[in-house]
Amino acid sequence: MFNRLTESEIDRVIEMGWEDRTPFEAILYQFGLQEKEVIQLMQKELKKSSFILWRKRMAGRTTKHKMLRNEKVKRFKCSRQRGISSNKISKRL
Repeated sequence: MFNRLTESEIDRVIEMGWEDRTPFEAILYQFGLQEKEVIQLMQKELKKSSFILWRKRMAGRTTKHKMLRNEKVKRFKCSRQRGISSNKISKRL
């Protein structure tokens, strides 16, 4: 199911999964992954402790579901979040 994604796309899905203001609908729109597929991807790619922490964080978070979020929230990412370059990972190697 997510085998068709490149490594950089998987990194971006994980990043979007961690962002509080990015709804699962945005991930579906950009990458074609349903919420349960995002959960499976996160479980596969994250350490067990990180995955558990992420699941606790996402539980009941209304901003992760477009239908539950406040209608005043129109953006996918926090206005205070800085830009992320696409080659950030390669610079660490």
